[in-house]
Amino acid sequence: MERRADHRPEDRGPRMIPNVLAIAGSDPSGGAGIQADLKSIQACGGYGMAALTALTAQSTQGVSGVHVPPVGFLRQQLDALASDIRIDAVKIGMLPSSAVIDEVVSWIDALPAKPPIVLDPVMVASSGDRLIDPDAVIALERLIARADVVTPNLPELAALLGEPVASSWPFAREQAARLAQRHGVLVLAKGGHLPGQETPDALIGVDGAVAQFLGARISTTSTHGTGCSLSSALAAIYARHGDWAVAARLARTWLRGAIAAASELEVGAPGGHGPLHHAYALWAGQAFPGAGAELTTWWDDVEPIRSAIDDLWFVRQLADGTLAREDFDNYLAQDALYLHCYARALERAAELAPTEPEREFWASGAQACLESELALHEARVGAVVGADDEPEPSEETISYLSHLAASAGTGDYGILTAAILPCYWVYQDVGEKLARVNHPGHPYADWLTMYGSPEFAASTRQAIAWVQRAARTATNDQLGRMREAFEQSCRYELAFFAQRTAVAVA
Repeated sequence: MERRADHRPEDRGPRMIPNVLAIAGSDPSGGAGIQADLKSIQACGGYGMAALTALTAQSTQGVSGVHVPPVGFLRQQLDALASDIRIDAVKIGMLPSSAVIDEVVSWIDALPAKPPIVLDPVMVASSGDRLIDPDAVIALERLIARADVVTPNLPELAALLGEPVASSWPFAREQAARLAQRHGVLVLAKGGHLPGQETPDALIGVDGAVAQFLGARISTTSTHGTGCSLSSALAAIYARHGDWAVAARLARTWLRGAIAAASELEVGAPGGHGPLHHAYALWAGQAFPGAGAELTTWWDDVEPIRSAIDDLWFVRQLADGTLAREDFDNYLAQDALYLHCYARALERAAELAPTEPEREFWASGAQACLESELALHEARVGAVVGADDEPEPSEETISYLSHLAASAGTGDYGILTAAILPCYWVYQDVGEKLARVNHPGHPYADWLTMYGSPEFAASTRQAIAWVQRAARTATNDQLGRMREAFEQSCRYELAFFAQRTAVAVA
């Protein structure tokens, strides 16, 4: 059976500032190994410590040499730390030989209480250079039995099982499950080596997937040290929160931000694998990764609302084309009223925005509401907002718009944009699903095309990014109000989709 948070003694609960020990090799270029571990631990809210297992001569271009100090000196480092400092979590990386692995196993077994352990079975660098000897691969079996989570990439996962490298995500998950069952551990399966534009990850236990994470591939050559950084972040965040699934999600989100921000750095010559920007969030004044500030957590928490929207009569009939024209026209008429006022909320967000790019984004969104989207509504319904014969707003429309007006009235940029966001995110989610059933001749093809378009998806991603930035810099009070504004808007989205015409209700 896999080990979970309750394997720790009572006094080893989650820590505000945990002490996290990294046991790994060095990287003088600073992108991987111990150097990346310490940066990652600090970026994720921990105090980093290090015990060196090997010295490497490497850069962004590759590894040119490895020196392994005597294993007795490694034990001296570990014993010195354990005798003086509380260790709240351990990340283990490069262990170049079976002798080094056996020494680490011996040290773990001698501890009076085992801390949570994340094992990154480093075998090959991003450049393709091998970092451990063949006997060490066999010895890793003994260490995996002491770990709580193992984070191999696909080639490492295959090597640990003695199987071919997975070429598909289902097979990768099957391999991770076999490794988890063999050793009674959690395995973080990573899909970064798979072809295609998606890079899924999953936390797999002996009973199957604990959590799965999806995301588009980030186009970059700055991948040096991704495995080191992710495993260190996982250890640090788990020590703060005490939940492996939460820690995996937050560590992955942080890592993707560090990869995306890597272009801000100027490290290494062309042709190599550049480092991540480990300090991107700290330099932007953002808080340490926490579930409350992560929009992926907000999105997961409103899953019942999203499922209810997917199951609505309106959405199902819209998908199969059986939706009555009267119902669709009523919906569009109310949506036109909504968008006219929603544009004012976007304009207010532009006024409150702290940066010029944010101001431009929200202002362009307001303009799009007043032009392209309303033009489509007017063409379909044949009514112009503001005309004498425009329909009366429904109770659902009035409630939603009152919520947006109240959010704008706070004068708080984060609260307002959190309230605005579901109109992007929920519509993009619904539109993406409806786009799969869209076809020439579908009675509502133009509407499905608009909300299922790549352009709207790109706008949604940018809106999420701006609100995410605001959440990570918010105070606890602001963050709570932002989240409530977001959830309330999601509830209003459900009510808005569910409304019927007065004739249909009667």
